[in-house]
Amino acid sequence: MRGVNKVILMGNIGSDPEIQTLEGGIKLAKFRLATTEGIKDKNGNRITEWHNIIAWRFLGEFCEKYVRKGDLIFIEGRIRTHSWNDANNNKHYKTEIVADTINIHSRKDSGLKHSTEAANTSVPVESNVEPGSSDNEVADDLPF
Repeated sequence: MRGVNKVILMGNIGSDPEIQTLEGGIKLAKFRLATTEGIKDKNGNRITEWHNIIAWRFLGEFCEKYVRKGDLIFIEGRIRTHSWNDANNNKHYKTEIVADTINIHSRKDSGLKHSTEAANTSVPVESNVEPGSSDNEVADDLPF
């Protein structure tokens, strides 16, 4: 039996996405998502968890156009962890969520000049194809 790697998060964007354009025009968006649970620390403050999100290809383009700091978004994706050694041979780890679906639920600042249609539209792009994978063909019939 194969394993399951599925993450579902809903939270607010901490800052505007960082966009990179890679070889072949592939877009990569990186941003942090804050989720707050009902649990409080010893001072009575709610505990906020920060998640590192990455979005490839069409979702990267979507994030570049529509996702902004403060937006409340719903993400479905999968966990990916990297490890590396620094110059002193200390091992470091970074865990990211690779987004498969992004849905903007609300905007913090309704005065933003972005498409209201996009703000309320689910983007169910199954972007499981990453650069360097064996399946480099992605459907060209998507509306954006």
